[in-house]
Amino acid sequence: MKNQTQETTVTPASPLVRLAAFLYDALLLIALWFVLGGIAVAVNGGEGLSPNNPFMPSMMLIIWVWFNTHFWRRGGQTLGMRAWRLRLLTTNGQNLTLMQCLLRLVAAVPSLALFGLGYFWIWIGKDKLAWHDIYSETRVIREPKK
Repeated sequence: MKNQTQETTVTPASPLVRLAAFLYDALLLIALWFVLGGIAVAVNGGEGLSPNNPFMPSMMLIIWVWFNTHFWRRGGQTLGMRAWRLRLLTTNGQNLTLMQCLLRLVAAVPSLALFGLGYFWIWIGKDKLAWHDIYSETRVIREPKK
């Protein structure tokens, strides 16, 4: 589906390009989590944290939420999305609200956890949207080369 806009043609992002951007962002998040782990060990006197300590999982979740909401609200692109010329917009073509970002993150978990079925939906759905796109009223588009 291509929608004609004032300046350019808007093309939905293909699943493989979306996966590439996802993996790029995953590597960035892992790097941030390593930095967090190093800081936690340094603050703890060189000792690792107890497995029962909820600090690390909580901080990892906060970093994941911050990373995505920050970039999605500020231009509609994470670093991985920028590398692959993807942009996240509302179905009306606007920037996302904080609530849409949070809804998207919450819905992305079962999209991935159910064997990727929510992402597979891009291939079989008429609008080429994943479950979390539908739930948050957003879409990922591929920008043309400049």
